[in-house]
Amino acid sequence: MDTKRIIKYLRQIAANNNRDWFYEHKTEYDACREEFKKGVAAAIARISTFDESIAHLTPKDCIFRFNRDIRFSQDKSPYKTHFGAYISAKGKKSLHAGYYIHIEPGNCLVSAGAYWLPTNILTAMRNDIMGRIDKWRECVENGQFVSYFGYANEGKWTWNGEISEKGFGIDHLKTCPKDFPRDYEHIEYLRMKDYCVWRVVPDDFYAQKKWLDEFEKYCKVAKPMMDFTNEVIDDYE
Repeated sequence: MDTKRIIKYLRQIAANNNRDWFYEHKTEYDACREEFKKGVAAAIARISTFDESIAHLTPKDCIFRFNRDIRFSQDKSPYKTHFGAYISAKGKKSLHAGYYIHIEPGNCLVSAGAYWLPTNILTAMRNDIMGRIDKWRECVENGQFVSYFGYANEGKWTWNGEISEKGFGIDHLKTCPKDFPRDYEHIEYLRMKDYCVWRVVPDDFYAQKKWLDEFEKYCKVAKPMMDFTNEVIDDYE
């Protein structure tokens, strides 16, 4: 995947985020999207070696559209300044946890998990964590997981470009969720609103010859947490 070309284009669209410029440079956009599709196809093939549930996916099933939804946003820029792909067994629009590739100048990511879960699933997830806390802690407190992603709610990832090097949980409550015990020993896991992990990687990460090996390491370590999460989510989908 020629991420050098993609990064260059994304810097340009960030500086010229309007429809006239986009269509004047549509050929370059198409070329960069094809490069990204190659990378996503390679990621699907590699993940399939340890997670057969996503083997049926194609890049088209995973890559998000480049146009922004500006209906409810004060920022009326028509295009995103990143390429993103969500590799989830039930599709990019599902709640089912999956693996995420994000290419953006200065904020390239490897990510996995589920985010923006509705209240009923969050409540079920919190109850399941309490009911199986030992199993949950095995997934998220082992040495490799903590080394790659840190501890719950310590990192920060906001869509305005503020992203910590690593993180576990994009958003969380400041206090205990309603109807849950405030004195629960592992309250940090109940305060989470996103059961998602990420790792910021260099802009040239996806261009390296062995990027799939590194990508696989992160995904494999995150998978037990994802499997636990999907056992809850899949009851609602």
